Amino acid sequence: MKVSIITAVYNSSKTIETCMNSVLNQTYSDIEYIIVDGGSNAETLALLNKAATSHAHIVLSSEPDKGIYDALNKGVAKATGAIVGFVHSDDFLASNTIIADVVSAFKTQHVDGVYGDLHYVALEDTDKIIRNWISQPFQYKLLKQGWMPAHPTLYLKKELYKTYGNFDLNFKIAADYDFILRIFKQKDLKFFYLPKTIVKMRVGGASNKSLKNILQKSKEDYWAIKRNSIGNWFTILQKNVSKIKQFVA
Repeated sequence: MKVSIITAVYNSSKTIETCMNSVLNQTYSDIEYIIVDGGSNAETLALLNKAATSHAHIVLSSEPDKGIYDALNKGVAKATGAIVGFVHSDDFLASNTIIADVVSAFKTQHVDGVYGDLHYVALEDTDKIIRNWISQPFQYKLLKQGWMPAHPTLYLKKELYKTYGNFDLNFKIAADYDFILRIFKQKDLKFFYLPKTIVKMRVGGASNKSLKNILQKSKEDYWAIKRNSIGNWFTILQKNVSKIKQFVA
């Protein structure tokens, strides 16, 4: 069962090697690694080209894009695996057995998607956990309570992108939330919660960089729940309040 892992990159020379190594060092061998570069500087490109030259299963493309969601869509279009997942350029897989564990869950649980837990870690000291996002088994009612799986931990069958579409570029920050609602509201699909840390994410994501971005995120979240007919403003309130416990050790 081939797994396509997609990394979108733009000027990430400080973190991209850790990201790539976490994928390249996986014990599971049937991995297609797609790296979509948005036209990075020479330093980042040198690292990408070096990795692509050394590893035959890396698919590398470099061209300007319209942002991360456009890059992820390009990666999905190139993917030939039965399963698709993402490892962002500032993130890395939590251990070298993660993909083997994900594939095992797909095979034994006979599901359409697998997701797990996520650690937000300090930018420099990645052993320091800032937030601990522990998920839970999926129930449809959770969507109206503002619940979602951590998107970087989510692995889906490639066919779902063909059936339900890609990331909507009209969203600047919350296209992943809109996409997740679109998929998880399908009551004929099955999802499995793998209770382990899948990804470690360095703090400093686009949605939380400033008060302006936080407000924009809330507006886009509301747009997402309305277009998917799930919840109301109380859903958004619950979504934000639920994050507080992630900071409690």
